[in-house]
Amino acid sequence: MPQRVALATKSYIIAYKLIFSKECLVLELDEIDHAILKALQRNGRITNAELAETVGLSPSACSRRLDILEKNSVIESYTAKISADALGYKMVAIVHISLSGQFARTLAEFEDAVISCPNVLACYMVSGQYDYILRVAAKDLKDYERIHRDWLSALPHVAQINSSFALRPVIERVNVGID
Repeated sequence: MPQRVALATKSYIIAYKLIFSKECLVLELDEIDHAILKALQRNGRITNAELAETVGLSPSACSRRLDILEKNSVIESYTAKISADALGYKMVAIVHISLSGQFARTLAEFEDAVISCPNVLACYMVSGQYDYILRVAAKDLKDYERIHRDWLSALPHVAQINSSFALRPVIERVNVGID
């Protein structure tokens, strides 16, 4: 079994070098990479030794794979999911925003400004009737009114704001499915 793991790791490194030659910049994920990612999604605090045991690699081989996954932004970050409710944020608003124009500068100025809004959890540029959809956390209606007045309405080039309030979450995933 150790020879098989060493051979698999050696093959992986050779494949990695071939894949990342100047001609091609595509990282091919194999079953072990998928197993690593699944284990990290289940427990982001798992030690390298535990992770290596889980996926059937030596700790050093597992560490090398993690480095490759991190350097290539397959693993973007490690973070703790904090309960918004525990911090007093009892409501979520889904905010649809239309801008006054579609010029590159208009879009860039809006995006640069929305990033600084502390209550905006997510912002998506979208197609269709609106230009952006935001997910905004608020403690209550009065707090949302303050956010709307002080932040959202002050964003550059905003022509229209349409807000809906989430009644309850049905599903909130932070991870994507891994085959």
